[in-house]
Amino acid sequence: MSTTVENSFAKQFQSEVHAAYQRTGSKLRNTVRTIDDVKGATCVFQKVGKGLASTKSSNGMVPVMNLDHTAIEVQLQDYYAGDWIDKLDELKIQHDERQTIAMAGAYALGRKTDEMVINALSAATTSVADDTVGMTKAKLLEAYELLGTKEVPDDGQRFCIVGVKQWSELLSIEEFSSSDYVGQDELPWQGSQAKKFLGTTFMVHSGLPIDENDVRSCFWYHRTAVGHASGANVQTDISWHGDRAAHFVNSMMSQGAGLVDVDGIVVIPCDETPSA
Repeated sequence: MSTTVENSFAKQFQSEVHAAYQRTGSKLRNTVRTIDDVKGATCVFQKVGKGLASTKSSNGMVPVMNLDHTAIEVQLQDYYAGDWIDKLDELKIQHDERQTIAMAGAYALGRKTDEMVINALSAATTSVADDTVGMTKAKLLEAYELLGTKEVPDDGQRFCIVGVKQWSELLSIEEFSSSDYVGQDELPWQGSQAKKFLGTTFMVHSGLPIDENDVRSCFWYHRTAVGHASGANVQTDISWHGDRAAHFVNSMMSQGAGLVDVDGIVVIPCDETPSA
């Protein structure tokens, strides 16, 4: 009987961790190119160059584009998030400790997934010039032009992630926040902190890098610019330790991310110097 109870407990906990990770753990995984079920310690993403169309003479040979293929290798790393659940402690607390640890583990692994994606984005070399002011309409338009100059596809797969302060600054831009420009259904306060603007999904993220000069790096990118590989999605192992009279709950995953196409990313540096 006890074995059956333990199996049920483990399955329920695994389900809770997986659901929490998918729902609220990672914000950025679905904004980049992802490959699941990778076998081995590395994953290779293919970057294909641009083709060139040419003419041919009558009965002549069709010209070959000779597309440039570049293999981008991403290393997978193993990550763990574990904690103890004391058997008798569960009798003394008012909240559901199992669910609390499930959520905490999912959040921790989700933050690690986003950290890997952000580290890959940080390798970008194209940047908006002015880093002495916060987020402005002029900066948005400059970044939009830079993406266009790089011929980044405007196909609905562009994303822009900004910090919390930059999101509040975006809300002061009438074209971004007024239904007169973007329509009632695309207003930024409609259910979540994400919206469509200039053909791009804008999202707020609290984990973007900030340097010693209080300059926050925001990123405007195409989905295919970053590759995310998963050898093992979030899974959970639960073991009973009699010497502690407690279960040890360990959530884990094996993932990695890397820069695939540097031309598909524009950095928008924004000053966050506190007011005097």
